[in-house]
Amino acid sequence: MSTPFDVDGKVALITGAASGIGAATAKVLAGAGAKVVCVDLDEGGAAKIADEIGGTSARCNVASRSDVEAAADLAVAAYGRLDAMCNVAGIPVDVMIADASEEQLDKIINVNLKGVFYGCQAAVRVMTPNGSGSIINVASSGIDAPARNYGLYAMTKAAVAMLTKSLAVEVGRNGIRVNAIAPGATITPFTERHLMGPDGKVNEEYYDRFVEAMKKQSPLGIVGDPEDQAYLIQYLISDAARFCTGAIWRANGGQTFSW
Repeated sequence: MSTPFDVDGKVALITGAASGIGAATAKVLAGAGAKVVCVDLDEGGAAKIADEIGGTSARCNVASRSDVEAAADLAVAAYGRLDAMCNVAGIPVDVMIADASEEQLDKIINVNLKGVFYGCQAAVRVMTPNGSGSIINVASSGIDAPARNYGLYAMTKAAVAMLTKSLAVEVGRNGIRVNAIAPGATITPFTERHLMGPDGKVNEEYYDRFVEAMKKQSPLGIVGDPEDQAYLIQYLISDAARFCTGAIWRANGGQTFSW
């Protein structure tokens, strides 16, 4: 029986789909009947996820406008339209602001900000003729809770939050909704960098301490799974969220308000 929460038959394009939140979103949406296009710089990883869910895949470097535009065109060519653009791809740079190199700054801006910007532009281009669509950008709890070594990352994610709000104002008249999610600590390959101890060697105990510290920041005493973010994305794509745009949605276990 059809409900406002259905995404059956909707076409979704997901960047960063080879792992983590992107892969979980691809599986959740496909499991709910959506047609999914998985793109990632890791072409093999994206293809693996697409094969598992019966979707379509391609290599995509989100720092390249032409790659992102081609991904949007692929979705339209494969399925006739694009209903949802999920700009998930992102990278971390753990460095103190005063110590950051120009190369580190350029790299994280190119992926985390320009990549989302290009995704938004491509989505608007192909969604506008249909008069509908949902764009979901991935920000971070770092926009609410500053922390040492996370300044560059948080800065790009804060820009994504404002990009989301600004674009929502501009494209609402086209029937396009734009929202962002700001995940709390979520266990994905993204967090595996914390396996490395200060000496640069793999250290399980160091990682366990990181996870326990994240748990303590939540009133629930837990950390998130990628599916926690994927289900929120599913909601924002569905017609149940038809009155939701320009908002930053926080599935974070209450981590930021406990600071």
